[in-house]
Amino acid sequence: MADMTDTAVPAPTFPVPMSLSPSRVSSFTSCPMQFRFSSIEKLPEPPGVATTKGTIVHRALELLFVRPAVDRTPDALATDMATALDEHRTHPDYVGLRLDGDAIAKFDRDCHALIDKYFAMEDPTTVREIGLELWMEAPVGDLTLRGIIDRLELDSDGELVVTDYKTGRAPSGNFEQKSLAGVHFYSFLCEAVFGKRPAKIRLMYLASGETIETVPSAQSVKFITTRTTAVWAAVERACTTGDFRPRQSKLCDWCSFQQWCPAFGGDPSLAATEAVAAYDSLLAAPVAAGTP
Repeated sequence: MADMTDTAVPAPTFPVPMSLSPSRVSSFTSCPMQFRFSSIEKLPEPPGVATTKGTIVHRALELLFVRPAVDRTPDALATDMATALDEHRTHPDYVGLRLDGDAIAKFDRDCHALIDKYFAMEDPTTVREIGLELWMEAPVGDLTLRGIIDRLELDSDGELVVTDYKTGRAPSGNFEQKSLAGVHFYSFLCEAVFGKRPAKIRLMYLASGETIETVPSAQSVKFITTRTTAVWAAVERACTTGDFRPRQSKLCDWCSFQQWCPAFGGDPSLAATEAVAAYDSLLAAPVAAGTP
């Protein structure tokens, strides 16, 4: 009788994810070990000020576009920002920042400052939005690609336009091309779901008031499917072998999991319990005085 041991499929060390998003693709290509912690083990991370501000700004702009077009004024956006801030006061990502009275005031000012240049970038009364914070997914073989489009709209010719809000600094050089490569992901989703490729993709860098635009092509959409399929194959191999190798870069300075990373002498096996305990402790700490 043949020995079946050699032909048996080994159980994966980690479950293989069956979906990918632009952020997950970026995470794995930047550092497989960080991807393991955040996307495979799904360990909690201490909230970041910049990320939390970004979430609140996105919510304020979403509220603006819920309004009738004629009501989308600077005063309305200021009101919507105040509403978005109030909505997040009890959210774990905000509570976990442990802001005191002065820091709360600065945080609020910074959020309002991020929308100061918005009305110089576009006239929202002319925008024909058809989707806000739109969740989309489409299959590529056995894999599902997923993403959230900040705003999907129609231009004057009735063509699709994808708008993506950014609260960080506008990139330059190779970093600009990397940013644009990510948004082509949304071109693929639109073409798969609506049967129509967007005529344009816009990245609005709210802090600087800059807008970067690109016109997706058949080649750029094909590149997304080819790239994500290759990344998924690499993810599958890493899950099966347990080999998530750290990739050191300047991003390590901002990584929440550095203490468990073998590149810094850490033990990844301890992250599952220690990261959860640290996060729970952070949220359980007394809230700073002066919280609105």
